[in-house]
Amino acid sequence: MTYTGDVTPGGAPAVRELDALTINKVSVGPMDNNAYLLRCRDTGDQVLIDAANEAPRLLELVADGGLAAVVTTHRHMDHWVALEEVVAKTGARPLVHADDAEGLPIDAESLTEGDTVAVGDCALEVIHIKGHTPGSIALLYRDPAGTPHLFTGDSLFPGGVGNTDQDPERFGQLIDDVEHKLFDRLPDETWFYPGHGRDSTLGAERLAVPQWRARGW
Repeated sequence: MTYTGDVTPGGAPAVRELDALTINKVSVGPMDNNAYLLRCRDTGDQVLIDAANEAPRLLELVADGGLAAVVTTHRHMDHWVALEEVVAKTGARPLVHADDAEGLPIDAESLTEGDTVAVGDCALEVIHIKGHTPGSIALLYRDPAGTPHLFTGDSLFPGGVGNTDQDPERFGQLIDDVEHKLFDRLPDETWFYPGHGRDSTLGAERLAVPQWRARGW
């Protein structure tokens, strides 16, 4: 079945099989948050991006494969409601950017720009994207056999960047980081997976970036 990234609250995961990595996407909680379970196909190691809600569903997805780490893309509560329970029941390492660490309900190891998070033999590059929160991050998987895959949290969505509460300074920081750290660095075929809703590619959004900047949100 062709992967589309379409998921519904309480529905089945959307599963994408890359050569070295399996991506499982589910929608959880009342705010339709996306959570992503990544599994190395060689080692079986797993990493969860955003233990957003519905810990029992996330733990069912993890199953008996164990969980090496949980990465929280930013400190907003809807992205970590299930974090404490998932970590307690799996022993996974909680990871978050240092600038958002104080917003989490448990102590977490700090990430910073340029760090890597291992998923078995695969690696996710940490990209610091300021604006939505001080410590928001995106996670980049450069598939050796295909296109890049980018997990953007609430910093980038189809149709625009994340919410900055109509603060011009925060918006300026966010649109600058999204443009220069993502669009300027990565090719059009880069597939990105946001914190809510449907996926897209950088190519599908690229021409609209100047419009986003002009409108201010």
